Amino acid sequence: MTDPLIRVRGVTKSFGDNHVLRGVDFTAAAGTTTTILGPSGSGKTTLLRALNVLETPDAGTIGIGDVEVDFGALPSGKAGRAAAARLRAQSGMVFQAHNLFPHKTVLENVIEGPVQVQKRPLEEAVADARALLDQVGLAEKADQYPFQLSGGQQQRVGIARALALKPKVVLFDEPTSSLDPELVGEVLSVIKDLTHEGWTTVIVTHEVRFAQQVCNQVLFLDGGVVVESGSPDQVIGHPREDRTRQFLKRILDIA
Repeated sequence: MTDPLIRVRGVTKSFGDNHVLRGVDFTAAAGTTTTILGPSGSGKTTLLRALNVLETPDAGTIGIGDVEVDFGALPSGKAGRAAAARLRAQSGMVFQAHNLFPHKTVLENVIEGPVQVQKRPLEEAVADARALLDQVGLAEKADQYPFQLSGGQQQRVGIARALALKPKVVLFDEPTSSLDPELVGEVLSVIKDLTHEGWTTVIVTHEVRFAQQVCNQVLFLDGGVVVESGSPDQVIGHPREDRTRQFLKRILDIA
């Protein structure tokens, strides 16, 4: 058997006296979708950002593919930054707020990472970007600017931008939370297509019914720990832990 693509062991993170992650463990196989659920302040976004090293864990190990970093033994200075950069390069992040460059066109936003960070040839990056924009239904918007797009369209550009880096894992941080309700479906549809195409994804979301449809495993976080994990049927359909049941009752208004 091959090792899981994502390997998280004993990850901790504190901000001052606030212990946000308290020894998180989980694994995910290639081609699977993991959904992270939990109340506000449970550590969901911090865990996701740790996978991309946007937040540096205090301790624990994170591995994606053949890159693994032990943050408890991370060297200081240039060597530590290089190790973090190698891990960061394994994943692409889709943010809650679209974070597009307002002065760049849609196409320029998508090619920014491949050209500036990965130093890929411009023609290759443009061709890939046009194909990705077509994939997310925005081929005709390539020369427009973010202010000319709806929130759902901007988020789909954000997805194309993450995919343009050709990451092993795509991370979604509450990708629909800033959208008007009528725009949520178009973004969820793109994410569903990606899961069906075999992308490995990790999604922080409150869209519990969507998680039931697309994900292979659910992590329920509370107080910085994984309270419960398993298949959607296990965690959402038949939760074992009282904290999970209480959360789902509030979200779904189920008895």
